[in-house]
Order: sequence, then structure tokens, then C-alpha cells
Amino acid sequence: MKVLPQDQHNQILVSNLSPPEWINPEPAGRYNLVVVGAGTAGLVTAAGAAGLGAKVALVEKHLLGGDCLNYGCVPSKAVIRSSRCAEDIRTAESFGVRVPELITVDFPAVMERMRRLRSRLSFHDSANRFRDLGVDVFLGEARFTGRDSLETGGKTLYFSKAVIATGARAVELPIEGLREAGYLTCSHRRRPARLRACPGISKTWLQGDYHPFRRSSSWKGG
Repeated sequence: MKVLPQDQHNQILVSNLSPPEWINPEPAGRYNLVVVGAGTAGLVTAAGAAGLGAKVALVEKHLLGGDCLNYGCVPSKAVIRSSRCAEDIRTAESFGVRVPELITVDFPAVMERMRRLRSRLSFHDSANRFRDLGVDVFLGEARFTGRDSLETGGKTLYFSKAVIATGARAVELPIEGLREAGYLTCSHRRRPARLRACPGISKTWLQGDYHPFRRSSSWKGG
């Protein structure tokens, strides 16, 4: 599995969350619980059940950690922190601190910092850590084959209970010309040249302190 750019941070990320050398274990009889999807909900469910003594299997076809670690919470907060730092510098004079008038932010460097922080945190959601917690981790796509069975990677898992924690993904809105114009979702990792509000988008998200691009007029790079 490749995560771009293939720098040292993303290589660490992949080695933790979808190790290329990973060998799925042999199914351990009937599981008390099988969890499909290793995002926040799936990881918490699997770890909690295993901690209570249940026999647990966890199946993930992409990266463990899900949206929060890989695309959402962690990356966004890292970029937001950089934007707040830039804003603090721009408004420093109101606190009696003089700084040069022109402040620029190197956006590629901001993203490199984000990838570095994300790779450090990825250990906590790693396949090896959950194996050590007593969870059988299967990397691959899951397909239910019966009321108490599913198949992944050519192996059949039997279970008493199952949790489907596969989350959701962005959908293309039925807006004429949208596909031709191009659009970004949370999985895109580049700075948009400009933003325009659309019906249904939170005004708080666009104008509030939690939107990093609000203060990006002097950011450089893409």
C-alpha cells in the first residue's frame, strides 16, 4: 500500500498501519466478536472487548486508524495549529511585540510537520500493538458469508457477534458541472487556491477559528 508522498514519515505510517510483511493469523475457532473496520470506533471496540477477556478478530482493508488518524482529526489539528501560529505572529504588535510586516508560511513544510506528527501517533493504532493486546488482526476486505461467518483473505472467521464499523466516505453531489470543475474532499492533501461557500456548508467551519485556510493569504507552496 502506498501513501503519497512516500517520504520517511509516510513509510513509518504504512509500516505501522498496514505492514507490507504482515501475515494474517490462522482463525482461532469461534470468536466472541469480529469487528469490521479499524477506525476509531472499531479500534476502541476491539481493544475494550479483548481487555474484558473476549476472543476478538479485527478486519481492515486499508489503514488502521481510519479517518481520524489518517485524514481527519490528527492532520486537521496539525494544520490548524500552524495557521494559529501564523495569526499570532501577525497580531503580535497588539501585544507589544514587533515583527517584520511580511509573514509567509511554507505550506509544504506545514504538511511535512503534519506527516511527522501523524507517523509518531500511528504506533498507538498499529497492527502490532493490537496483536499484543490480544486481538487477531486481519488485513484485507471482509465479506459476510453467513449469519455467523465472514471471509477475508481466503480465510473464514466464525463469530458469535459482529460489529460493522466501516465508517463512511465523501460522495459526489449531484451538481451540474461539479465533476468537470473538480472538487476536493477530506482525503485530498493540497492547499486550495481559493475557497467559496456553498449551500449546506457550515458558516462556522468557513469563517471560524477552526478553519486553517482562513488565515492563509500569505501562505506559499501547494
